[in-house]
Amino acid sequence: MDFLASFWVHDLSPFLWKFPDSWGDWGPGGLRWYGLSYLAGFLAAYFLLLIAYRKNRSPYDKDQIVNLMTFQVLGVLLGGRIGFALLYRTEELVNDPLMLLYVWQGGMASHGGFIGVILATYWYAKKSHQSFWPVADLIACVVPPGLFFGRLANFINGELWGRATDCSWGVLFPKAPDFLMGIARHPSQLYAAVLEGLLVFIFVQSRFWKSQVTQKVPGRLGGEFLIAYAIARILGEFFREPDASLILGMSRGQFYSIFLLIGGFLVVFLSEKRNKSLA
Repeated sequence: MDFLASFWVHDLSPFLWKFPDSWGDWGPGGLRWYGLSYLAGFLAAYFLLLIAYRKNRSPYDKDQIVNLMTFQVLGVLLGGRIGFALLYRTEELVNDPLMLLYVWQGGMASHGGFIGVILATYWYAKKSHQSFWPVADLIACVVPPGLFFGRLANFINGELWGRATDCSWGVLFPKAPDFLMGIARHPSQLYAAVLEGLLVFIFVQSRFWKSQVTQKVPGRLGGEFLIAYAIARILGEFFREPDASLILGMSRGQFYSIFLLIGGFLVVFLSEKRNKSLA
């Protein structure tokens, strides 16, 4: 197979450590990079929130941050799983509602995770007697690292690959249906890690620390984050092979991101209107 010499063949293991075969039924399992990516994202969020508190930019102390993160973890996991079922596996969900529990089969949706995080943030803000808008700004600043690590894990897993390409950095993904034909694909997972994770992170952190947007217009940064993520996701989807049927000629990631984009502009508008009414 001459094409194997032209492109890198994806051969990364999804496991950091795999259970020995001698463990019987536990044999196929192990410590997966995908699970570790969630852990890394949550830890990054925790330490960023801790820094914000120590710099007097957050009302939550160390113990409260733990409580806040507990709500966020539930929001991400439940929202991501339910969102995946509703947005990408609707027919399967209708036929077998218990598929929500088949977490070992994989399947999380970032758009569903966003909804879960928003609801969790609102819930904890009320529980801790804080205004929702400033807390939403805080959470917007700590979400991107999780997106970054998650996309890296997608690449390690060899899933959610990109569209066919003949560029020199194309990758041959063995799980792709046309692998044996020598069709290389964009490493779109890495593009997404940079667009959705790194660049959005730099943007929101810069706005949080280098401007007074969160003090002057609480909530606006949360809206800006949604806008930035939606644009990054829409751009990245041009390089990603759709993993579900198209909607109005767009990938589902692009279609659902339009609603995030609209929601982001709405949040900016409402936060500005609220700020003017309080002035």
